[in-house]
Amino acid sequence: MKKLGFGLMRLPHPDPDDWSRVDMEQVKQMVDAYMAAGFSYFDTAYIYHRGQSEKVFGELVASRYPRDRFVLTTKMPVFMAIQEEDYERIFEEQLSYCQVEYFDYYFLHAVGKEIYPKIVAQKGFEFLLMKKKEGKTKHIGFSYHDDAETLDRILTEHPEIEVVQLQLNYVDWDSEGIQSGKCYEVCAKHHVQVTVMEPLKGGALVNLPEAAREVFLKEDKEASMASWGIRFAASFEHVMVVLSGMSTLEQLLDNISYMQDFKPLSDQEQLAVKKTVRLIHDSIAIPCTACRYCTDGCPKGIAIPDYFTLFNQQKQFGFAMGLDLTFKNLTASHGKPSDCIRCKKCEKHCPQHLRITKHLQDVAKVFEKEHFDYAHYVTEEERHR
Repeated sequence: MKKLGFGLMRLPHPDPDDWSRVDMEQVKQMVDAYMAAGFSYFDTAYIYHRGQSEKVFGELVASRYPRDRFVLTTKMPVFMAIQEEDYERIFEEQLSYCQVEYFDYYFLHAVGKEIYPKIVAQKGFEFLLMKKKEGKTKHIGFSYHDDAETLDRILTEHPEIEVVQLQLNYVDWDSEGIQSGKCYEVCAKHHVQVTVMEPLKGGALVNLPEAAREVFLKEDKEASMASWGIRFAASFEHVMVVLSGMSTLEQLLDNISYMQDFKPLSDQEQLAVKKTVRLIHDSIAIPCTACRYCTDGCPKGIAIPDYFTLFNQQKQFGFAMGLDLTFKNLTASHGKPSDCIRCKKCEKHCPQHLRITKHLQDVAKVFEKEHFDYAHYVTEEERHR
């Protein structure tokens, strides 16, 4: 299977304020071009495009191509399941919407430390195994937005998992907030395959600072900015497929141009990526080095360096998918930025002499008012529209 996956989360839509209205004619052209080039992997979910993404797939792919021509992944919205019985109902709806009799891959959606106990209580992992035994899915896994330690625990407790979908890109690889690299290494340790989401950080790695762009253009003036992010993610041994949320035919054709005959990044190209990452980091809003001296003795248990990492990334790239979920997961096990009582113990220990209490206020203003809430992303009325 070719390593470029078609992510059905950012499809073209004529009304920027209404994601449920998809430009079906343009998506049809994109699907046909993708399939004609020999690609086959589609990734969707129950909530994408306000509940319309799976239906779009059913109409434009499943109803028009033989079942052996495509590979399909969708996800159980565990955050929407009120009780154990909801899993079966939603799963049957998804089969109907996608117009298939089985899925190639079926994931639990957005697993993390906060929602993991709920999934266990609702027997979500047992549900995956049951559907695999019934032949309703060939492979099972989950998408993930949390730290490597929690991922290691989950994979240890559930060795039946075959695939994990991770946010992985060159900016987040060494990030202590996102922990892309550490999470990848956990998957490799457990011999679990990886599918990659957000290789371009929601499109942010296409709109690079000028100095960073120049590094890539000097290396290859013909290569698009997108190609660097997708090829970086696809170069790892345990990466099965890299998803691209393509919004135009032009984006799709660009991706096809370098992924049809994919070549991993060379050593010289890897050096260019590292230089670009340094240039991006030089422009960060809070110059925290994540030494964690500030966290010892914090009376509220605030994960200060992790919040600062997320704040810096939000300022550089906007609310790319994953930042909000990571913030939510952090607050499940740590104090929120707004919990700070301004005792300033942290500032006494900071080698960088940062105004930590002031920065925590800045983080709270951005994340605690605007963070994404999956549970309210799609209503039942919109789901059945």
